[in-house]
Amino acid sequence: MSDNASGPGHGEHDGIDGQPAARVAGSVARGTAAAARGVGRFSRFAFLQARRAASAQGAEASGLSRLIEMHAFNTAADAAVAISLAGSLFFQMPGSGGSSSRESVALFLGLTMLPFAVVAPLLGPFLDRVAHGRRWAIGATMAIRAFLCWILAGALVHQTAAMFPAALGILVASKAYGVTKAAAVPRLVPEGITLVKANARVAMAGIVGVCVSAPIAGLASLAGPQWVLRWAFVLFIGATVLSIRLPGGVDSNHGEGTITFRKDGTKPRNGTIRMQLPAAVFYAMRANCAPKFLYGFLLMFFAFLLQEHPIGGWSSTLLIGLVAGAAGTGNFLGVTAASLLKQIPPVVTVSAVMLADVIVTALTLFFYSVPMLAVLGLMTGLGASLAKFSLDSSIQRFVPGSVQTAAFGISDTALQTAWVAGGFVGILVPLNAQVGLTAATVALAVWVFFTLASRPGARRLKADLPIGE
Repeated sequence: MSDNASGPGHGEHDGIDGQPAARVAGSVARGTAAAARGVGRFSRFAFLQARRAASAQGAEASGLSRLIEMHAFNTAADAAVAISLAGSLFFQMPGSGGSSSRESVALFLGLTMLPFAVVAPLLGPFLDRVAHGRRWAIGATMAIRAFLCWILAGALVHQTAAMFPAALGILVASKAYGVTKAAAVPRLVPEGITLVKANARVAMAGIVGVCVSAPIAGLASLAGPQWVLRWAFVLFIGATVLSIRLPGGVDSNHGEGTITFRKDGTKPRNGTIRMQLPAAVFYAMRANCAPKFLYGFLLMFFAFLLQEHPIGGWSSTLLIGLVAGAAGTGNFLGVTAASLLKQIPPVVTVSAVMLADVIVTALTLFFYSVPMLAVLGLMTGLGASLAKFSLDSSIQRFVPGSVQTAAFGISDTALQTAWVAGGFVGILVPLNAQVGLTAATVALAVWVFFTLASRPGARRLKADLPIGE
């Protein structure tokens, strides 16, 4: 009797519903293995689909697909660096989100962003001179960032003085990559694909890289920002290998030149080209400063404002995430829309973006609310993305390949300076929504009026076209 009573008792403990523990463990193991196989199959399917999309319409034969894959690694690594810096340099500064924290962020901007305005003008001419080895120049920007990420990881742990120089080096190398990559894309565009569509495909790969890398970097940040940087180190090493495998078409044709703001026209000098920055490019560059200014302002001002003064009943973290998510969504929509707007002249696109930025900022000022903040974030991301594509297309259309890297260097300097200016305005104005948005609206309106007043006419645009177009 007792034996019979104890038997079922042991059976209940040994398994579930009378099954032995070994059988349950085997079922769990088989289920886990099946789930792993399913995830593996999905990952392989997603990878193959991404490879197929990158290689479509002749991109495999031209070599554009290799650049797309490399750019995905690059943006994945850049996202990891941004997450690490945000966790260690922005939100863990002394203070509780008040004036001392804002002063620390202003110091960070001054130490890491503004020097780029001095260094960047040197990047274009330097990269023009090494254009025959552009693959190695791109690879060098990857390898340098990999090395500096490893250095920065150790510096963050011990809070040494090497943090800011390493961060500055990563940012400058990142901009050098952007300049060289933008000049390399036209050399790999297959027949039947426009430059705008090729740029959109490259940018889309970057978004995919960020989406894949950001969750991994977020998990690594739980162990400390140094582990996020080590993840970025691995990605940059992979990007270095991919950059060396780029096709020879990336290297520029022979005969390098320079570009200038002076109105001295195109002049051969020692077999090279020396030309004035075309009017369409100059206008698109100035127009791009408006959305870049707004982007910097949005990031800095609302990061502190919503922490100190959240809108009724909403969590400050949720509000910041909403604005940042809307800006990211706008950037994604801009990448998608760029190929659809290829028939619209870039001059029209950048003009429309500037006006839309002023209007949405003014509406947010008068109807300050959570929905309007989301619309402002969405328009900021969308406008910045569309304007940048228009600027890149203008450079690639109006500037000869031999001086494109110099033109991209000049444009990147201008846009970076505008972003920093917007960030400083966002930090320096009082933490009051009406005051801050009024300052941003007035600054944008003045700049838009000045830029539209200097809009080049159709005759001048036609005169800037390269021979044969």
